[in-house]
Amino acid sequence: MPARLFMSSGDLLADRRFDFARDLQQSGDLVAAEDLFVQATDLAPGFATAWFTLGEVRESLGDRQGAITAFRTAQTTDPGDRNGAGLRLMRLGAADLAGMRPGYVTALFDQYAPKFEAALVDDLGYRGPALLRAVVLGARAAADLPPAFARVIDLGCGTGLAARAFAGVAGHIIGIDLSPRMIERARATGLYAELDVAEIAQGLSRRADASAELIIAADVMVYVHDMAPLLAEVARVLAPGGLFAFTLESHAGDGVVLGEGLRYAYSAAGVRALVESAGLLMERLEPASSRTESGAQVPGLVAVAARGCRD
Repeated sequence: MPARLFMSSGDLLADRRFDFARDLQQSGDLVAAEDLFVQATDLAPGFATAWFTLGEVRESLGDRQGAITAFRTAQTTDPGDRNGAGLRLMRLGAADLAGMRPGYVTALFDQYAPKFEAALVDDLGYRGPALLRAVVLGARAAADLPPAFARVIDLGCGTGLAARAFAGVAGHIIGIDLSPRMIERARATGLYAELDVAEIAQGLSRRADASAELIIAADVMVYVHDMAPLLAEVARVLAPGGLFAFTLESHAGDGVVLGEGLRYAYSAAGVRALVESAGLLMERLEPASSRTESGAQVPGLVAVAARGCRD
């Protein structure tokens, strides 16, 4: 993912201190960098980006309490929490596990959009859409049904990678994403009949009952802390016999955790319980990694759930 979002302090001297500190941080001189970040925040107490980066440096230096103080101040000085200080506090055990702020997700992917495909596909070996296509077509074949879907909803559509994977078997494709810049790139593909800038559960809430034969979510559930509200909307919007296919990251424990990469990971048993609680039928839940990080495959799952032909 890209570096933190830079938001100017409005004070030229504080911004310069920040730039010098970032150079020192990147060169590995963390002690000197910390001193300059402190100077920047002294000059501009509301400088959210400097507070956030000071938290990163202090965490690297082993100063947990100092990092917590800096991240809390970063969160306070930017109510939208566009740098994700709240997630850092969760990782440090200083805040309860909770959902990501919409402002953080929007800022992250708006910033990421220009290099999204190169970074994800080329650098991380991303294969989420291919996994979904294979498991969906496998489920259709097992049910002796044709590999065709008249109406598809692509949750967290990003730049359109999943739409490309399903273009040959999908008719009307609707894309939903919180990032306007991702939506711009998805629109440029020409693969979507409709595009909606919205949080995914909110976007689904605007869709009619039983209006989609297939809903897909490629590498999206890693940004969802509580799947239950989303699954309720999925169950409502799916037509009888319709499928919901998604990838997610997994862990060997119970429930949901926030991983080192600041993405949520689910247990297989937890996913199954959530899907069944929503009234959907879990057809497939298989280990599958959709990306690599630091040369290793990230543990994950690929899932297909179905809405029964009768409620």
